[in-house]
Amino acid sequence: MTQTTSKNPWFWVPSLYLTESVPYVIIITVSVVMYKKLGVSNADIGLYTSFLYLPWVIKPIWSPILELFGNKKKWFLSMQLVLSLVFLGVGLTTGTDQFFTVTLAFFWMGAFASATNDIASDGLYLLALKPDQQSFFVGMRSTFYRVGMITGQGLIVIIAGYLETSLGNPASAWSWTMIIVAGLMLALTGVNYLTTPTVIEERVAKADQPSFGKVFATFFTKKNIGLSLGFVLLYRLGESQLVKMAAPFFLDERTDGGLGLSTTEVGFIYGTLGVVALLAGGILGGIAISRDGLGKWMMPMAFAINAPNIGYVFLAWLQPESIAFATTVVVIEQLGYGFGFAAFMIFLIFLAEGLFKTAHYALATGFMAMGMMLPGMLSGYMQQWLGYPGFFVWVVIATIPGFVMAYVVRYPSEFGKKVE
Repeated sequence: MTQTTSKNPWFWVPSLYLTESVPYVIIITVSVVMYKKLGVSNADIGLYTSFLYLPWVIKPIWSPILELFGNKKKWFLSMQLVLSLVFLGVGLTTGTDQFFTVTLAFFWMGAFASATNDIASDGLYLLALKPDQQSFFVGMRSTFYRVGMITGQGLIVIIAGYLETSLGNPASAWSWTMIIVAGLMLALTGVNYLTTPTVIEERVAKADQPSFGKVFATFFTKKNIGLSLGFVLLYRLGESQLVKMAAPFFLDERTDGGLGLSTTEVGFIYGTLGVVALLAGGILGGIAISRDGLGKWMMPMAFAINAPNIGYVFLAWLQPESIAFATTVVVIEQLGYGFGFAAFMIFLIFLAEGLFKTAHYALATGFMAMGMMLPGMLSGYMQQWLGYPGFFVWVVIATIPGFVMAYVVRYPSEFGKKVE
């Protein structure tokens, strides 16, 4: 049993998941653009920025602490304040001689804070909403999570590009950009303080307290857990590599196999029509699953999230001069991703069902992060070895295991019409 203060989910679900995604995309994705513009190699970018996924992989280790101490709202508000300070630290050290090491250290601290923020935010979502509300709002949750990602990949990158042009110094430009991000995080923290409900959780009996052993045992003894984890690890195998090399591909000179776009153009591509496509895909995905169930839409959504990667193969081979070609590919990719990611989010909620929803959801998303981290760490080396055309062909091949797992994975009837 839980007691929840009355707050309209239409107000707090969007802001909560916007705040969950912004630090994630800055640490995992925008850092790629920043380091590329500051002269770091693709191999180092792929390795070190992918390694930043590790806190999301191992966050189940400390997730039981959030079950035992404090409430979810206090936890995520505290972590959001820490993230504001982390981005301020990155901004103040970007121009130093040892910028790569120092900013990576700040990003590491931010990654741990962001992962903890995710645990608490997801826990509040699971506790404050009834099961039918969880399914209804998954489209909005997924959409605003992706809006936060586009805010980083779009608006924040556009700001950095503008500052690069006006200041004439990439280091200074990215320093001010990260200071702006710190201010944005502080503002979002204030919004969440005002809009999110407080959930008073009734503690379970002592015998059922979520010890590490009990939390892990109850998760790994779930029915069909092997198939479920295989799905979580492989559903986005292609994207895990694409996401690390897409920005370097757009930014690299044409003589190096890239498209030679500016930082502002890259931000514009992701931050204009890409936003509209993403919103449409996410909303349609949530409506489709809510109406027909996951069983009907799993394979179409697997196709939607993976098939658009073929567009990058054509971009790499043709290296079109027009920015419209690249924009079209991104729009199709974002539309498909928004639609296909809804299936993934519903499946993670299914995996969290049981006594320890918050901790089990953290375990599920930990495996999700592992599925992004390990392939991403090798992506830069694969790109340097194969070149951009060969690399994107490899990305398309890497989507095959995701289709297989989407076909064979099992889930109960209440999540769709496919049954055990």
